[in-house]
Formats: sequence, structure tokens, C-alpha cells
Amino acid sequence: MTLDEFKRRYALQVLPSDDAPKTNRVLRQAAVLIALIEKEQELHLILTRRPTHLRAHPGQISFPGGKVEEQDADRIATALREAFEEIALPTQNVDILGQYPLFNTFTGFAIAPIIGIVKEDFEPILDPGEVDELFTVPLTFLLDPANRIVKYFTRNGTTYPVYFISYEEYFIWGATAAMIDKICRQISV
Repeated sequence: MTLDEFKRRYALQVLPSDDAPKTNRVLRQAAVLIALIEKEQELHLILTRRPTHLRAHPGQISFPGGKVEEQDADRIATALREAFEEIALPTQNVDILGQYPLFNTFTGFAIAPIIGIVKEDFEPILDPGEVDELFTVPLTFLLDPANRIVKYFTRNGTTYPVYFISYEEYFIWGATAAMIDKICRQISV
């Protein structure tokens, strides 16, 4: 999928229904950057793998992002700041297209998924305290529904969808896979 086609589909389609976990507890506010970059006239999604030494979500695949800080003007500022801190993506190199509704997680976060296009190639510098690896996945791979699996699990009497995506040696699951599924359902024709 080309950048122009993505922008057209993104702008014209309504969001898929929200099936994120619901909770009554107070959630910590966070934001992630769902960053797309064009490579050889095809869009790729930027993802990171967290270090295995971390207490929270060790080794998991995620988007650049993190907790909202007091100095952040809004959730977009949070996502851009975190992307710069984690992978050295310059904030001025991202064209923000929009924000999805908050995604609640079982781990106590309300995550704002921020959709952005990386305007020019950049030299990633990984923060070893937060990122072990940066990689990209072609959007065409993710758009194929056969590559996105959903299974249902029950927790405290409520059944929830849990999403899974296997790409090469990477296993993407949970909130990251759910957000990928949502954007793919939105832009699929």
C-alpha cells in the first residue's frame, strides 16, 4: 500500500467498533506512536522489541511510547517525545494524521494510539534501557486478515479478545496487536 492510498483510506473510513478491555479502576495515561514509514514505495509499520531485563513487558513487541509526563502538552506530545527518546525519531520528521480512542489494558494503562507518517528516513539510535531492537513490518502483510489472529479469553467472568500476529521471528500480541488489527480493519476495503 502506498502512502497516498493509506492517507485516503484512513481519512475516509470510520473507526471499527471498540472492543478494548473495559475497567472501572483509575488507569495511568500513556501514548504510543503508530509510525508508518515508506520503503520502496510501500508502507511499513515501525515496531520495537523491549529488553528482556525490564520488569514490565520484558521482550515484548511494542510501539514507541510511554507514560504521559507533566511537561507533555497532550498525548501527541507524549508519543513524539517517547519516540525521540527510544529510537531517536525527530519530532519534526513525523506528520501526525490522528489519534484513535484510548485503549485500556489489563496492566492498568489507558493508551492513546497516535497515527503518524515518518516523512524522511532517519538513523535510529536505540535507548538500551527501553529498546533492544527496531524493525519494520510491511503494511501489506498486516492487512492480510490471515496474518492477524484473535482468540477469546475470560478474566473475572468477562470474555475479551486477545490478538496475535506472527511475522518472521517476531511474535506480536496483546495491546500492540489489537491496535494493529484496528488500523488494518479501518483501512481495509
